[in-house]
Amino acid sequence: MAGFDDIARKANDLLKSEKTQEALRSEKAEGISDKILDGAAGLAGKVTGGKHDDAIEKARKAADDRIGTEGADRGHGERRTDGHRPTH
Repeated sequence: MAGFDDIARKANDLLKSEKTQEALRSEKAEGISDKILDGAAGLAGKVTGGKHDDAIEKARKAADDRIGTEGADRGHGERRTDGHRPTH
């Protein structure tokens, strides 16, 4: 399986590269993840008939906190509620 191991190593190297990490931290990536989370939360709300909207929003926020890039550069978890990064 030397061929598979080589592909896996190259994929890992690519993922760890500075260029890839910059792309994953970009505003575009943040926007895409927000759209996906919004869509999933909206679908869950429709499926449950709105009965669990509070829990769905809490889960959506928790997921965004884990995968989102806002606040990551400062290390303090500081976030604005309007979807934009704070300016210092």
